[in-house]
Amino acid sequence: MRASLRKGFLIFSLGFLMFALIRLAACDQVSDIADELKTTITGESGDVAEDPDAPDRDSTPRVLTVEAPGKSTFKGDGATVDYSNAADGYVMIKYEGKNPKIKVQISYGGDAPYTYDLNTQGHYEAFPLTQGSGKYSVGVFTNISGSQYAQAAKQEIAANIGDEFSPYLRPNQYVDYVATTQAIAKAAALSTGAKTDLGAVKRMYDYVTEHISYDYEKAKNLSSGYLPDIDETLASGKGICFDYASLMSAMFRSQGIPTRLVVGYADTAYHAWIDCYVDGKGWIVKIQFDGAKWYFMDPTFTASGDKADPNLVGSGTNYNPMYYY
Repeated sequence: MRASLRKGFLIFSLGFLMFALIRLAACDQVSDIADELKTTITGESGDVAEDPDAPDRDSTPRVLTVEAPGKSTFKGDGATVDYSNAADGYVMIKYEGKNPKIKVQISYGGDAPYTYDLNTQGHYEAFPLTQGSGKYSVGVFTNISGSQYAQAAKQEIAANIGDEFSPYLRPNQYVDYVATTQAIAKAAALSTGAKTDLGAVKRMYDYVTEHISYDYEKAKNLSSGYLPDIDETLASGKGICFDYASLMSAMFRSQGIPTRLVVGYADTAYHAWIDCYVDGKGWIVKIQFDGAKWYFMDPTFTASGDKADPNLVGSGTNYNPMYYY
C-alpha cells in the first residue's frame, strides 16, 4: 500500500496491512482444500537414509542472539530503530510512547512492504531483512484513528549482509526464542544421534507433526496481531499454521539449519509454512523429490493427517510465497 502525505504527516490506511489476521484465520481452510490440492504427481514418502557408521553430528544448540548496541540508530515520536546489525540481516525496534497501536513497515526497492504490529511495552523486537543486501526503508507509524496511521520515524538504511543465511538463523518477532526456550532443548534432544542435518531435520519434523495437532477453534477465534508462543505450542500440543511454522523454524535454526518461515497462498488459503537449507541439497521448499523419495516441509498439511499421501501438495506449484521471515 502506498502512503499519502497529508497535513505534514505520512498517513496510510490499513487495508491490506490487516493481512496478519487474514493470514492466520485462513489456515482453518487447510483441511478443507486438501483434496483440491492433489495432483497426478506421484512419488514415495519414506525415511531419510543415513550411514550408521558415520559420526554423529553435533547437536549442541547454536542460538544466535539479536542485539541493539546503539551504534547506528534513528528516532522519532517515541520510536527507536537500531540498525547497528543490519549486516547480520536484522534491525531492532522499540516504542516508548503512549500510543497503543504502532505499525512497522520495512520495504526493499519497489517491492511490497513487510508490515508488522509493534509492541508498546518499551522493549526491542527484532525484524529480519530477508531480501538480501541493499537499501531498505524502515518506518514506524502511530495510530491516529481507525485505520489511519502517521509517520513517527522513517529512514533508508544500507544493509551489506555478509551471509545470506543470517536472517534465517536468528530469532525475530515471528520466530521468537532464546537459549532457555524449551523448544531449543527439545530440538537438541531430538537431533542427538542424527548423522546429518537432513537426519536431524527429519527427526524434528516428525516429532512436531506427530505431537502437535491442528487447533481449529483457535483459527476461528484469532485476534488481530496474534504472534506465536513457541513453548506454549510445544506444551499444549496444538496450534495453527503460524504456530507450526514458528516452532519448527526455531528448532531448526537452533541446530544451525537455515530456515525460512514463509507466508503466502496454498491454493486459495492464506497460509504459513517453512523452507530449510541443507548442505548438499540446497533449499528444501515445501516438498522436494530427490529422485527416490519425497520430503514434506509443510507441517500443517502433514500434521493434519496427510503424511502418507505424497500427492497432497504435488510439485509445489500450488504454493505462492509472498513474504519470508
